[in-house]
Parts: sequence; structure tokens; C-alpha cells
Amino acid sequence: MIVLWELFFEFFKAGLFAVGGGLATLPFLYDIASRYDWMSVESITDMVAISESTPGPLGVNMATYAGYHAYGVLGGVVATFALVLPSIIVIVIVAKILEKFKENRLVKDTFAGLRPCVTAMIAAACWQVMETTLFTIGDFMKTMNPADLINYKAMCLFILCYWLMRRYKKHPVVYIGGAAVCGIVFQMA
Repeated sequence: MIVLWELFFEFFKAGLFAVGGGLATLPFLYDIASRYDWMSVESITDMVAISESTPGPLGVNMATYAGYHAYGVLGGVVATFALVLPSIIVIVIVAKILEKFKENRLVKDTFAGLRPCVTAMIAAACWQVMETTLFTIGDFMKTMNPADLINYKAMCLFILCYWLMRRYKKHPVVYIGGAAVCGIVFQMA
């Protein structure tokens, strides 16, 4: 029973913070794999391959796959429900509020600030997949310090945010906030 609660909580958290689709859930999956024994880092590559080849959204397919391997059919249902539930809650709340404030400059700038966040989360997920598929984890750890990787990610994030700020001419505070959110996600990756 504890596995089901852990499964629900972890995938609820992934669904709540992984803005941008299925690839944005990969940093959360790597975090789950490092903390629990019901999923391994090596299985994430298989999970992505199977989720890409089956019909349906990538994130939902990965949650179903992970939940099924952790706790069977019930685990697949719980993980899938937990991943989708935050989106449903947020959509209902935002739909009620956004209708009233959709022309507000702060709301427009906030949505513009989400663009670099989503882009950076997907870039981090792509990096994780490339790291797993092109390099073996052992060889990677021998040749590069993991702390250096975080610095490279932060540098790429800064460049991306600066480019988007110049491109879309939005207020820098929006992109700094987006960079802070992405920095937290990178630390989890």
C-alpha cells in the first residue's frame, strides 16, 4: 500500500511541475529512479522507447508504464491518474481566472515567461536521454564531474533566456523568474 501512495505522490508532483509535455517529466522520472527501488535509471530508456511507439501522450504512457512495473495494473491506473490530476485542477482554476484577466499585461508576460521554462525543461530531458543512450553512465561519470554538467545546463539556460528576452522584448524579470524555476528543475535532474 505504501508503494501506491509513493507512486501517487511522485507522479502527482511530476504532473504538477512538468510543464511542457511528456519529455518535461523525464527529470522527475530520473529523480524517482534514484530514490526508489521500483524503477531504475536504465528502465527509463525503455520507458521512453515504448511510450514513443504506443499511441497517446508520451507523459501518460510513461506514467502508465512505470506504474504498471511498480504495482501492476492498479499501479498503472494510479500513476496515470496522479499525473493527469494536477493538469485538470490547474485548467479548471485558470479557466475561471483567465477569462477575467486575459488582457492583463502581467498575465501576458507570465505566459511569455513560461516559454523559456518549457524549452529548458525539454532541453534537460533531451540531454538526459542523450546521456543515457549515447554514453554509458559509468563512462560518463569517469570523464565528467556531475557538478560541471549542472554548470553547463545553467549556462545554456542563461543563453536561452537572454535570447528569448531579446527576441520577444519582454520584461527581464519574467525571464529571470523562468530561469530560477528551470534552475530548480535542473538541480533535480
